[in-house]
Amino acid sequence: MEDLVVSIALLALTVLGSEVVRRTASRLGGSEKWGLSALLIEFASTFQLCACTHELKLLAEQGAVERPLGLTLTYAITVVHVLTFAGAFCNPVAILEQLWRKRLGWRAATARLACQFVAATGAQLLTQRAWALGLSAVHARHRAAGFLCRSSIRTSVFRGASVELVCALAMQSTLLLTQSLDGRFRVHIIAAVITFLVYAGGSLTGAIFNPVLAFSVQFPCKGHTFLENFFVYWLGPVLGMALSVLIYSTIIPRLSSALGLQKKMDKSEILKKFN
Repeated sequence: MEDLVVSIALLALTVLGSEVVRRTASRLGGSEKWGLSALLIEFASTFQLCACTHELKLLAEQGAVERPLGLTLTYAITVVHVLTFAGAFCNPVAILEQLWRKRLGWRAATARLACQFVAATGAQLLTQRAWALGLSAVHARHRAAGFLCRSSIRTSVFRGASVELVCALAMQSTLLLTQSLDGRFRVHIIAAVITFLVYAGGSLTGAIFNPVLAFSVQFPCKGHTFLENFFVYWLGPVLGMALSVLIYSTIIPRLSSALGLQKKMDKSEILKKFN
């Protein structure tokens, strides 16, 4: 219980510190999507996501929490993330989607991507500094082991990439299908979907489906090469996003149009018979 209290305190400090940066950035103003305010918010939010995930992953790896409690923490911190991210993407896949839809230009997209990876690296380094203090038994054991972490890929690389693809597809589809809902309901739907995906795919790949988050918490771990991690944690989610966009932007509209045309033709045939 003491270990859990320390970890929750670190999570709270991470969120509060990131929120201070976001509020300070908001006061700077500026409407540019690549301006200082937007980039600081992107940096702070991505840092918060990665740092909190580092702590939760450590708790799970060290066996400090049972799976039901771990999933509860995942749900709770996801709600906090969604409520506090203030429009930040925190995911290269989301930036690629915005770029494809022409809602972001190359300049803004490149700047935000750079902020995300700098924040991911910073989160990795600062969490190690926090663990080095040995504030809990979990942190002390991890420090004694040289901060070594185990790869979360516990299946073949192809199957792992498939899991990440499906997770990204499910997440992207959820975001698209709930974008018109009231934010109070949407945040809990998103958190519930993420928690379910972690439950379903966590034992195989960790169910990360976010390239920058994987870069921070998975790529430094031993057990798999950079190319294997790239295939699972980068290529899988990108293909999942692309498939979701293809389904909801091209396939479904074309099917709807075709079905609508067919209904009109059927109605026309019926009218001809009666005439």
